[in-house]
Amino acid sequence: MSNLLSNNTITLTNNQSGDSCELPVISGSVGPNVIDIRKLYSHTGLFTFDPGYGATGSCLSGLTYIDGDQGILLHRGYPIDQLADQSDFLEVAFLLLNGELPNQTERDEFVNAITHHTMVHEQISTFFRGFRRDAHPMAILCGVTGALSAFYHDSTDINDENQRMIASRRLIAKMPTLAAMAYKYSIGQPFNYPRNNLSYAENFLHMCFSVPAEEYQIDPVVADAMDKIFILHADHEQNASTSTVRLAGSSGANPFACIAAGIASLWGPAHGGANEAVLNMLNEIGNKSNISSFVDKAKDKDDQFRLFGFGHRVYKNYDPRAQVLRKSCHEVLGKMGINDPLLELAMELEELALRDQYFIDKKLYPNVDFYSGIILKAMNFPTSMFTVLFAVARTVGWISQWKEMIEDDTQRIGRPRQLYIGPAQRDFVILEKR
Repeated sequence: MSNLLSNNTITLTNNQSGDSCELPVISGSVGPNVIDIRKLYSHTGLFTFDPGYGATGSCLSGLTYIDGDQGILLHRGYPIDQLADQSDFLEVAFLLLNGELPNQTERDEFVNAITHHTMVHEQISTFFRGFRRDAHPMAILCGVTGALSAFYHDSTDINDENQRMIASRRLIAKMPTLAAMAYKYSIGQPFNYPRNNLSYAENFLHMCFSVPAEEYQIDPVVADAMDKIFILHADHEQNASTSTVRLAGSSGANPFACIAAGIASLWGPAHGGANEAVLNMLNEIGNKSNISSFVDKAKDKDDQFRLFGFGHRVYKNYDPRAQVLRKSCHEVLGKMGINDPLLELAMELEELALRDQYFIDKKLYPNVDFYSGIILKAMNFPTSMFTVLFAVARTVGWISQWKEMIEDDTQRIGRPRQLYIGPAQRDFVILEKR
């Protein structure tokens, strides 16, 4: 990744001093060019100011490409709709980790390795007893994931390629187990051990919903929807949680600690809680008869009410993930024959949004959070588990991004600059004279 292509340069001139600085303009494989400002400070004594890093490229990456204006999401060059329709989650995980889709031998080996790493150390179960019964599942998941480094010492050396591979596979394999344990603990049911004869999504559903008193029957439509939710949330470029993982990893922290940091960042309501907000919004609307009045409130600039699950900060066109999940959503609701007023309300709201001219003009289409929230409710997951499921899926993206960062020779420890606006140097005043 160190062989960056510089097609031309841009010249910056300091109007005060008259000094000029030439900076290379670098091209990626697709997307906008970038100005390489790594030597800006050493050449000019100036640095950039970019709160939220909205105009700053923090790294080189070959994993995920997003074009929000065109509604494009690619993983290693493959469109997300093709991956969701023709692949499965573990194949996408292999792709993100290794750069190419697996052949049959590689696929079999990878699936076998993940399947046989799903169990966690038995002593980890004692960690859960230290949490209150009403602890949020994300609080539990964050704490237990960070503690994995205390159990798996043989995969914490980030400079060892084999250990990086083992840690990556362990995290992908064990995250569903830990997530299911967090869920079971929160509802007072016994933990379920994983089963090696089930697929990744089937196994997760089994660990969440099986009880010792009776055999749990896995519905293939529900399992397929779960697998698609995992695929569609696997990676999403340099978002807040992914940037957190990379920043933690840039210090040399072990992978388990880095993923725990990502979980903590994902927990924020502005990032991972959007599908939970959709359900809260539907509860606030309450009844299908209230939809029109709430839509009018959403259109009113002076009203603070917001319609969650419509439009997207990145996608100015249709969210490509939503197109895939809309089909799964209707299949799940149709197959399960759910008679839930809240879900009926959601479908009515979707129909209105797709035909209302205001939504069409503003491109406020239902997004992936709208459909995933509805599906997860139909599956009987409580809203407190929604972000946990997001974390299970995103672990693949986080660990792939972490691995890419470790292997990138241009990467340095993250150390953002600041624009200091505090007091200039001043002398200390003793207490009696203040």
